[in-house]
Amino acid sequence: MSAHESTTPPAGSTATGTAIVTGAGRGIGRATAVALSRAGLRVVGVARDRGELEKVHAELGDSFVPVTADATDPAVAERLLGQYAPRLLVLNAGAVPYARPVHTYTWEEFSLHWQADVQHAFHWTRLALTTPLPPGSTVVAVSSGAALRGSPVSGGYAGAKATIRFLTAYAAEESERAGLGITFLSVLPPLTPGSGVGDSGVAGYAVRSGVPEAEFIQRLGPVSTPDRLGDTIAALALDPAHEPRGYQLTPSGPVPLD
Repeated sequence: MSAHESTTPPAGSTATGTAIVTGAGRGIGRATAVALSRAGLRVVGVARDRGELEKVHAELGDSFVPVTADATDPAVAERLLGQYAPRLLVLNAGAVPYARPVHTYTWEEFSLHWQADVQHAFHWTRLALTTPLPPGSTVVAVSSGAALRGSPVSGGYAGAKATIRFLTAYAAEESERAGLGITFLSVLPPLTPGSGVGDSGVAGYAVRSGVPEAEFIQRLGPVSTPDRLGDTIAALALDPAHEPRGYQLTPSGPVPLD
């Protein structure tokens, strides 16, 4: 899919089957769950906050199955893969950065995203290969544009997201080697106001720049929204032809990465 092609699942899509979306209660995960549900899939949404999941269920009805659980727990991943037999995984769960200078972190704070984002992606990716998911299945891992450029106020966030991108590429190679027929791709969204991670980043970089948050957002130029990114991720996930293994998501559309 090129940056100039549609990034919205077509109206009246006949997509069928079950998708599991982690971190589905808010932000990009929620928006992706909504887009997949509207495309015709049953979506199992996993998050720790029951209240957030119930709001998504109230909007989508029975096409959305809320599961309150810790996505970093491999037992949770194994149970849900066995129970729902999904053909699509969107691995979006992760922690919100503290957004402050690196020298103010403790090691526990700096490594937060390795314990949350990376650990969650590792367990679900490993189980996708070892279960395995059915041929023709797709696993989409949500990395970050910070994986390409770093993020000096976000502790270990950028390095963790880069590792998720590497992990997804490794899994794609193993799927090919074993003839599993499972597609693995990573998506790298930009700093996005309106998402938990994006709002934290905006606040941290605004303080660092000595400007109000609204002015910092204006300086960013064109920005995307969680809803638009959710539509893009859903469209990529439902596209049967995936040549690249990663896409940088920009306000003008997805850009394939080598």
